[in-house]
Amino acid sequence: MPSSQPKIKLENLIKIYGQNPQRALKLFQEGGNRDNILEATGNVLGVANVSLSIEEGELFVVMGLSGSGKSTLVRCINRLIEPTSGQILIDGEDVTRVDQERLREIRRTKVSMVFQRFGLLPHKTVLENVEYGLKMCGLPLAERHEKAQHMLDVVGLHQWANYAPSSLSGGMQQRVGLARALATEAPILLMDEAFSALDPLIRREMQDELMRLQSELKRTIVFISHDIQEALRIGDRVAIMKDGHLVQVGTPEEIVTNPVDGYIAAFTQDVNRAQVLKTGSIVRQTVPFILGKGSARAALDQMQGNALTRMHVVDRHGKPIGILNQAELQNAVTSNVQDVESVMSTDFPVVKASTSLEEIFHLARFGVPMAVINRSGKFKGVVEQSDILASIGRLSNDKADVPQALSTAV
Repeated sequence: MPSSQPKIKLENLIKIYGQNPQRALKLFQEGGNRDNILEATGNVLGVANVSLSIEEGELFVVMGLSGSGKSTLVRCINRLIEPTSGQILIDGEDVTRVDQERLREIRRTKVSMVFQRFGLLPHKTVLENVEYGLKMCGLPLAERHEKAQHMLDVVGLHQWANYAPSSLSGGMQQRVGLARALATEAPILLMDEAFSALDPLIRREMQDELMRLQSELKRTIVFISHDIQEALRIGDRVAIMKDGHLVQVGTPEEIVTNPVDGYIAAFTQDVNRAQVLKTGSIVRQTVPFILGKGSARAALDQMQGNALTRMHVVDRHGKPIGILNQAELQNAVTSNVQDVESVMSTDFPVVKASTSLEEIFHLARFGVPMAVINRSGKFKGVVEQSDILASIGRLSNDKADVPQALSTAV
């Protein structure tokens, strides 16, 4: 069970580059900005008083343009860059105050890192590269070999174990780097622009791979990106930085639908809302019929009482198992049919609340209300074609946001 405290907590984190950071820090605390500090001291304000919490099992994306401070921030977490001021708490322990021996232990056991340029050792095989972190942790040869091979299986590279990294494509090399980081079983994974050097198609495949692995392994991931589309696609939450400051932190939906200022709005103006908005955000609550709680007559009364033309049927666990049509149900009741199961259709669309609107467009063309379920498979409500159109129209004036698939469905 996840801890009640954040996995990572940053409190008033400041990083200043230069020869006299304490003088620059004083200027910052007196209200100076990046430009003032640079002009007065020659020092650069990298991270400006950042405070945030990252929960256990969260895929947290820090996004910003070059020079925004995002890479500095992530490298402060494991002290590859020493912060000037502030606290960095991992599982409640302030890593800014630990000695070098304890810091090495934290890096070995709690935090792994994946870099943009893979960082593979060219003179070692793929398997030996994945084993490297385990070797540094002191694991015996047989155990680290087994774990490394397992992680290669997980990322789909088991057949490449004995090849040199140079034999692999860029995307495959990045999978090796990911496998090496995951093999240590460190609960925290830091990824600094890990996919930015990849071609667009391979990059998307790696995003899919990361999301797949995260759904299985539930690590706490801090992912650095300069690409808003990537950030919104993979992040549970996204933090956007500018000039060392945090501008906004929120879910992808919150960032897109409620930007805090013009800077964020400019970032998201070309984002396809249908790729970001989740079905659960537009679900309409409705009353389902619980199978076994009454006859077809009772189901008809419930439909008429709630002014429904269609109504979903759920089992005693709250999971959708069928859908009723009022006209057909009326005919059944008139014919003295009382068995609900004999009237309901079991051919109806079911979608997860976490599914994007873009992914359900193709289902809209059937004209049947989609049953929306939560993570446990329980019925949350319905979404219809009109709900999708209304949500896209409300949030964007750009018709390009509505893909051809929706035009076909209408």
